[in-house]
Amino acid sequence: MDFTLNDNGCKMNINGCYHNSARKLSVYDWMCDLPDTVKDTDFVEVQFNNTRKGFYLNSTHIALKKGDMVAVESTPGHDIGEVTLVGKLVLNQMQKSNINFEKFEIKRVYRKAKQTDIDKYNESKALEQDTMIRSRQIAERVGLNMRIGDVEYQGDGNKAIFYYIAEERVDFRQLIKVLADTFHVRIEMKQIGARQEAGRIGGIGPCGRELCCASWMSNFVSVSTSAARYQDISLNPQKLAGQCAKLKCCINFEASTYIDAQKDFPSKEIQLETLDATWYHFKTDVFKREMTYSSAPNMAANLVTISVDRAKEVIALNKNGEKPERLELKGDGGKEAAPIDFNNVVGQDSLTRFDKDKKRNKNRNNRRDDRRNKREAKGNENRNNGQERTEKKDNGHRNNRPRNDRRNNNQNKGNKPQKPNNEKNNN
Repeated sequence: MDFTLNDNGCKMNINGCYHNSARKLSVYDWMCDLPDTVKDTDFVEVQFNNTRKGFYLNSTHIALKKGDMVAVESTPGHDIGEVTLVGKLVLNQMQKSNINFEKFEIKRVYRKAKQTDIDKYNESKALEQDTMIRSRQIAERVGLNMRIGDVEYQGDGNKAIFYYIAEERVDFRQLIKVLADTFHVRIEMKQIGARQEAGRIGGIGPCGRELCCASWMSNFVSVSTSAARYQDISLNPQKLAGQCAKLKCCINFEASTYIDAQKDFPSKEIQLETLDATWYHFKTDVFKREMTYSSAPNMAANLVTISVDRAKEVIALNKNGEKPERLELKGDGGKEAAPIDFNNVVGQDSLTRFDKDKKRNKNRNNRRDDRRNKREAKGNENRNNGQERTEKKDNGHRNNRPRNDRRNNNQNKGNKPQKPNNEKNNN
């Protein structure tokens, strides 16, 4: 079947779809070059803000494509959003969002947005920043233990959604009355978590890239310290916490891979018995498939690193009541554990690199201060010497006689070597 891909639709290039490719919640319509898939459903996906999407029914069969601005049904009035997905993939997105079609409230697409709709939409969006600042002041004045993180106006300007974060239950009935009287719009309060707030604010993570919650993550899964234990990550709260003060979401990204890789590893609770000592697990290198054991249970003493296969072999001997002579293989000669450092396995810099820089800068500043003090002391000494010379010049007339005496003495000293010469001549 021959067809022409509409340049105004989903245009594919090396960067993916050119619409919303750099925005959060963007999708890649990999079926956009199959025109028959557009007729599979009348539902379309509409995005309103950087963190809000919805599914609407195109009951009037308007010719819609990705990137079109549409007016959709809302409560109350209508909202203005951008079509981000059409066709068969919309059904897949609805299934991924766990939408129950029996209980799903179907809202319709009214029309393509007119210029008047776009102008009203832009006017409403321009009020969001000022509204957020004033609403924070009002909440503080009312005395509520909450923080308003963001404000979003509906496309027609008749409703405003206030996103807030609170540690406990908040009675904001009085706040809603004050906000409605102040801004003359319908008020809707939505509670969000710390991760959602960080995603709405944005920022740069320790990896040097934009925060995952601000760029592509929309569903947040709980993160526990057990995921860090599986990866042998240091349980330092300052290292594990993100900008939201919660555990970093990226801790979960590779946790399943580490769990799968350690399925055939022996338990860390098993002690290895040899003729000379009892060995306790100290650490595990998942990538090298090596385990390090210590002769002391709670400290690093006589560390010995062996392979996972060797650890299984020793465990099997212990179960049979046998104890090997040494933990390591005889031909191996034993492998001492490398000095413990804080460089991670992916080759990043040391976790204490900033502390080292601080120490280096402190030492550099101390040396600089020492040099400055020496220069100042030398300058003071030179000034003092200059003052002494000036005083000597001013008082030169008082010291003429001693100076002449010294000159005569020097002359006499100079005549002394001539006496032996005269004696030699007389002889």
